[in-house]
This record gives sequence, C-alpha cells and structure tokens, in this order.
Amino acid sequence: MKAMTKSELADAAGVSVTTLMKWCSAWRPELEAMGVRPSDRMLPPRAVKLIAERLDIDIDE
Repeated sequence: MKAMTKSELADAAGVSVTTLMKWCSAWRPELEAMGVRPSDRMLPPRAVKLIAERLDIDIDE
C-alpha cells in the first residue's frame, strides 16, 4: 500500500472527499492513533490500507 491524498482515495471509491471523510468518521480514533488529523491532505499507507479494507475500495498497486 502507498500513501495517497484524500482526493485520490475518494476518486478510487467513486465519491467526493466530503463523503469519504463522513464514512471514515467512525474510525476517527484509529486514524488519529496513526497520526492522521482531519485537516491532513495526505494519508499514510497504514491509513489507506485501513480505509480501503473497511470500505472495500479496490486500489491498484
């Protein structure tokens, strides 16, 4: 898994960044524990993996 911007991940999911972040709000404590803040544009690989797995987003590696 690679780091991605929220926009790239939202595009992969076929939704807007706003919708993606609403969906991810349930995992906010886990994401914050990974060092991800709501204002961050870039998501580290661990966060991308968590979100992609939970939302069943197919990411081409």
